[in-house]
Amino acid sequence: MLYSLLIGLQVVAAIAIIVLVLLQHGKGADAGAAFGSGASGTVFGARGSGTFLSRITGILAAVFFLNSLGLAYLSAHAGAGSSVVNQPGAQQIVDGAGKPTPATSATPKTTPVPAQSDVPKQ
Repeated sequence: MLYSLLIGLQVVAAIAIIVLVLLQHGKGADAGAAFGSGASGTVFGARGSGTFLSRITGILAAVFFLNSLGLAYLSAHAGAGSSVVNQPGAQQIVDGAGKPTPATSATPKTTPVPAQSDVPKQ
């Protein structure tokens, strides 16, 4: 449950960082160009949108980084039984009646076919 929640948070943070980086202007761009001519009349105040977007991007980057560390910790300490291969029922195959059978007996028995050649005998 926690792992799924952290994966969802990671995806949301990644998408938000991408959107915020694309919204930001370069160093030469004027903050007033996006919201009108007067810098004091902008949506984000007299300092412009650069500091607001930069601060939110930094916070989201920190969330992304800490979330990555948390996911790595959970993956490393999940235990030996967390792998699908290591689970007790992983090597069982269910037959037609719904009963589990061992994987070795589930493979069909084949009889060896004598080697035949396509070249006609003379």
